[in-house]
Amino acid sequence: MKVILLENLKKIGSIGDVIDVKRGFARNFLIANKKALYASKTNIKEVEKIKSELSKKDNEKKHHAKKILESINKKEYLVKKLSTENKELYGSVKPTEISKLIMEKTGLEIKPSMIQPIKEIKSLGKFKVRVSLHSEVDAEITINVTSAESIQ
Repeated sequence: MKVILLENLKKIGSIGDVIDVKRGFARNFLIANKKALYASKTNIKEVEKIKSELSKKDNEKKHHAKKILESINKKEYLVKKLSTENKELYGSVKPTEISKLIMEKTGLEIKPSMIQPIKEIKSLGKFKVRVSLHSEVDAEITINVTSAESIQ
């Protein structure tokens, strides 16, 4: 199914591109989230007209993402979790938990879908986590997991 992108998407394309994607991806994600339109002749003409406007909005989002990047990049956040004697966690540290932690510390709202741990956080220690703020802006934070208390 051919669609026209209304915003820059990492690994997919940029504003105004006509791309061919699977029907379900187009319907359930791109069109539902207003990231694309069906590639009809009228829609293609309309996107060409408003392309500069869409680029301006994208640049504003990028600028906002860079501001957030300055405030969270290379920062370390402390998480206390219950653990066993061999330093394994009961459960794991999820992106929703990291999102809430950033909200508490900085007041910035970051969606859990933007947070991508490089590897699953299932033990004590320091872990690198990538935060995708924009298709061109990524921050990297460190999550330091310490033991709240040990349970025998």
